[in-house]
Amino acid sequence: MDTLHLDQLRTLVTVVDLGSFEAAASSLHITQSAVSQRIRALEDSAGRILLRRDRPITATSSGETVLRTARQMLHLEQSLFGELAEADSPQDYVTLSVACNSDSLATWFLDAMTDLPASGNVVFDIHREDESLSSELLRRGEVMAAVTSVATPVQGCRAIPLGSMRYLACASPGFVARHLRDGSPTAALGRAPIVDFDRSDAHQAHHYRSLARRQPSGPRHFIPSSHDHVRAIVAGLGWGLLPEQLATPWLVTGEIVEVSPDRPLDVPLYWQHWKLQSPDLDALTAAVLDNARAELRPAAE
Repeated sequence: MDTLHLDQLRTLVTVVDLGSFEAAASSLHITQSAVSQRIRALEDSAGRILLRRDRPITATSSGETVLRTARQMLHLEQSLFGELAEADSPQDYVTLSVACNSDSLATWFLDAMTDLPASGNVVFDIHREDESLSSELLRRGEVMAAVTSVATPVQGCRAIPLGSMRYLACASPGFVARHLRDGSPTAALGRAPIVDFDRSDAHQAHHYRSLARRQPSGPRHFIPSSHDHVRAIVAGLGWGLLPEQLATPWLVTGEIVEVSPDRPLDVPLYWQHWKLQSPDLDALTAAVLDNARAELRPAAE
């Protein structure tokens, strides 16, 4: 591959992020023809097709590899400008793009974000994704770090254990009285309505398989918000697994109860991030590790 040019890499990132050459041209304040020429020159240099010319435009497998490098180089450029700027001069903000699951955002990850020095010129681009899928965003070059349940590092990344997030299977007392009083409690749980976060949420199915060695057959609600997921269970729509931190206040008041009190689900989490010397990414990593130690259970527990 020939020499990489930052203007071509910046154009590639902008096209993928915005989904079209036209939108990229508007964002970069150049003509659509110039966007096409830069992408064509980058593809000629790589000897590969980097973009699928669909709607929206997406990166090919080779394009994802180049895209990851492009984002790293542009981040280093941002960081360099910030370090060289005069103390009293206006500075551009450095963007930290991170994938994080909703339950971590709702319980501990936001504290890590706010722990970064208040004087730092950092903005966050948070991609909310299930912990079992967030490492895929790293592989595709869409984010520079991720909270994930995948221990194997993505190419070009480090993986650091964070601890385990504990989930408790819960339901309202009224729900228990309606659905779980007759016959075998385990069999009844498998037939009862379930509250899933979304269609990627496998916690409820995993929990029931651990009890009965089969899939639950009950009807499913999908509530894609951590706090509303809790409220739906408190309201008696169904049973579901809740992060220990979110469930505890409701358990204390008796508005929900554990339906499998001796069978919590512990999900090990990892922090995967680019192998890159970046003061801002290093600061975020330190804050993430500090908050995870305080809020998550030790992985072996």
